[in-house]
Amino acid sequence: MTSQAQHATGHLDSSNHSTDTDTNTHTLISSNLTSRNPPHSQPQNQPPFQQPPSQQPHTKPPTMPPSLIVKIMIGMIGAFAFLQVYSIQAILPIMMQAFSATETQVGMTVGATVIAIAMMSPFMGMLSDAVGRKNIIVASIAFMAIPTMMIGLSDSLSSIVIWRFMQGLAVPGITVVTIAYVGEEYAGKEMAKMMSYYVSGTVFGGFLGRFILGHLEELIGWEKGFVFMGMLTVLGAGLVAWLLPRSRHFHANPNFTSALHMLSKHVRNRYVVTAGLLGACVLFSLVGCFTYVNLHLADAPYNLSSAGLANIFAVYLIGVVVTPIASSLIAKYGAARMVRVAVMISMMGVLMTLAAPISLVIVALAVMSTGVFITQSATITYIAVNVKEGRSLASGLYYMAYYIGGSIGAWACGLAYAQGKWLYTVYTLLAVQVIALLIAFFGLIKIPIKR
Repeated sequence: MTSQAQHATGHLDSSNHSTDTDTNTHTLISSNLTSRNPPHSQPQNQPPFQQPPSQQPHTKPPTMPPSLIVKIMIGMIGAFAFLQVYSIQAILPIMMQAFSATETQVGMTVGATVIAIAMMSPFMGMLSDAVGRKNIIVASIAFMAIPTMMIGLSDSLSSIVIWRFMQGLAVPGITVVTIAYVGEEYAGKEMAKMMSYYVSGTVFGGFLGRFILGHLEELIGWEKGFVFMGMLTVLGAGLVAWLLPRSRHFHANPNFTSALHMLSKHVRNRYVVTAGLLGACVLFSLVGCFTYVNLHLADAPYNLSSAGLANIFAVYLIGVVVTPIASSLIAKYGAARMVRVAVMISMMGVLMTLAAPISLVIVALAVMSTGVFITQSATITYIAVNVKEGRSLASGLYYMAYYIGGSIGAWACGLAYAQGKWLYTVYTLLAVQVIALLIAFFGLIKIPIKR
C-alpha cells in the first residue's frame, strides 16, 4: 500500500560501519542533496575534464516548493495505483457463488495481480529511466482502465484472472515511476513530505477500492461496478496528464547495456538490498494480518458478518493521517531510526490482536497498521535520499521484493492459520517482524535527511 532506490555516490561496503563512515557518508549525501554536483569538482577558473555526455554529472537546479495542486496530484496518483489492486477482495464471496469456485480459485484473482506487479516492476524501472516519468505514469493509469472494464464484461473466472494479471502489469508504471519522479524533483524535507502524500494516497486508494466496489455490487452489481471503476480511472489519467508538472530534472538513459550495468550495481547496493528486504517484511505483515484476521473475526466468539468484516478495513485510513505526520519525524530523526521505532510499534499491535474484546482487536489492528505505514514511508524515503542514479530501476527492484513478500505472506500465514488458527498466524507475523527489526538495526545506515 506504497519508493525507492538507488546506488549512492558514497556506496558503502558491508564492512564499513564505523562512526567515521557514517559521518563521511552524511556529509557526502548532504552535499549531493544540496548541489547534486560531484564532491570533487574542478575549480571554476580551470576547464573541467570533459566526460562523454552520457557520463557527465547533472546539476540539479533549485526546486520550488510544490503547490497544493501538485501535492494533491501525487496523492491521487498513489490512490489510483492501488484503487484496483485489492478491490476484488470485497466481493470474493460473491465471486465464489457466481462461478461455483473454491477459496483457492477466487484467491487467484488477487494473486495474479500481485505476481504481475512483482514481475513488471524492474522492467518498468528500466523503461522509465530511458523514456521519462510523466508519460509513463499517465499511460499506465489509462491502460489500467482497459482490463478493469473488461473484468465487468467477463463471463468466466479464468478470464477475470487474466484481466487481473493485466491490471497488475500497469501498476509498476504508476508506483515505481512516481517514486522516481518525486526523488528527482524534490529534495530534503520537501521530498519526505511528498513521499508521505504519495503513501497516504496509496493507503486511501487501497481502502477506497474495496469500499466502492463492495457498495457498487449491492447497488448495480459487480459487473457494472468494474465498468464504473474503469471509467473513473480514465478520468484520473486525464487529470494527471493535465495537472502533474513535467519532469525538470530527469535525464534519459536509453542504453540497455547501461541499464543492465546499473542493475548489477543495485543488487549489490546496501541501500537497495536492505530497503527491499524491509519492503518484503512490510507487505508480508500487511497481507498476512489483514487476510487471516477476517477468518479469525468470522469465527466464534465474534461471528462478524461480511459487512462487519469489510468495515475492519477502515483501519487502513489511519495511514492517511499517520504518514504526513511521520514525514516530519523522518526528516528530523532520519529514516533508519524511524524504521526501528515503527517496526516495534507494529509488533506491539500484532501482539495486541490476541486480546479477546473486539474493540481491543480493532485498536490493535490500527496500531499494527500505523507501524507498517510508517515503515513503508521511511523505507521509500531512505531509498529516495540515498539513490542518485537509476532511480526507477532501483524502485522496481524494491517493489519486486515488496510484492514477493506479500505473496509469501499470504501463503505462509495461510499455512499457519490452518495449523493453529490466529495464534500461529501471530507467531508467524512476529517472526517476520523480528527479521525486519534486525535489518533495521544492523542493515540501515543512519543518514538523516538534510533539512
